[in-house]
Amino acid sequence: MAVQATLAVVLMVRMVVGEGARPVLYGGLLGLAAAFGLALVTAAWVIGDARDPAAYVIVVTVLSIAALAATYLPARRASRIDPVHALRVE
Repeated sequence: MAVQATLAVVLMVRMVVGEGARPVLYGGLLGLAAAFGLALVTAAWVIGDARDPAAYVIVVTVLSIAALAATYLPARRASRIDPVHALRVE
């Protein structure tokens, strides 16, 4: 029983994080495309290189980590709650 409960918890957390990762991926790709397009338009106004790849990678990485943490932490907390206790409280 304990092994099945652990497997169920892992699968639930994986499902929730997977559902949260999809919009993060789509938003990251759309944001990169928009940022690159705007960098081409505003390149004349910016001092230096407006298309610095390191800046793009850093921003996408930091935002992805924050978004995945925002999905993982609540999913992990919700997976630890006893369903019977949660139903009794309501």
